[in-house]
Amino acid sequence: MSSLNFNKVAGAVLATGLAVVGLHELSSGVFDKEPVAKPGYMVEVAAETGGGAAAPEVPPDWGTVLPKADAAAGAAVFEKCKSCHNADNGGANATGPNLWGVVGRAPGSHPGFAYSDGMKAEGAKLPAWDYQHLYEFLAGPQKYISGTKMSFVGLKKPEDRINVIAYLHAQGGTLPIPAPNPAAAAAPAPTASTGPAPAPGAAPAGKPTATGTTATVPTPGVPAAK
Repeated sequence: MSSLNFNKVAGAVLATGLAVVGLHELSSGVFDKEPVAKPGYMVEVAAETGGGAAAPEVPPDWGTVLPKADAAAGAAVFEKCKSCHNADNGGANATGPNLWGVVGRAPGSHPGFAYSDGMKAEGAKLPAWDYQHLYEFLAGPQKYISGTKMSFVGLKKPEDRINVIAYLHAQGGTLPIPAPNPAAAAAPAPTASTGPAPAPGAAPAGKPTATGTTATVPTPGVPAAK
């Protein structure tokens, strides 16, 4: 190969290399890449609404809610219970006991059904299924009675539980509906951490001494009595 041809080839290779380098620099300027702070995939998580623990559920005033409850709606909700129960008069036991007359009946007492030890223990301490205990049991059977055979997750909506109890009460229930007492349902439950508020202008309570008497707290700037 003559020196002229070699120079042409070398020049072409050099020009190609310069073009590649130039395109790389140009593309870096157009498409600016920011370094990733932390590798991984972004997963969107729904923000939680509210803060703190949920407010405790206020027990219904049964004398007020039961006369207004929708037993037909309760019968519709009870359809999901029929795979294990029936509430017919004289109906047979299935996976769960017959529920005719369950409102006012002692827990674990229906003839011919093999109850769990947990339900038997409940029957030993609770004379009869009343409205409030049924209400709490239907919210979460496994949480209410440990070891119960009822594996149903429970009815989370209070109105569903009230309507189902109204339906069961119509199915041979023997427990009378109490008189309305809305003040009892509206009253907040007392907490162990709170105590009676001091009277306006009252001095703070003294501190008990080792002998059980109360020592007076001295006021700054005033000599203590001797």
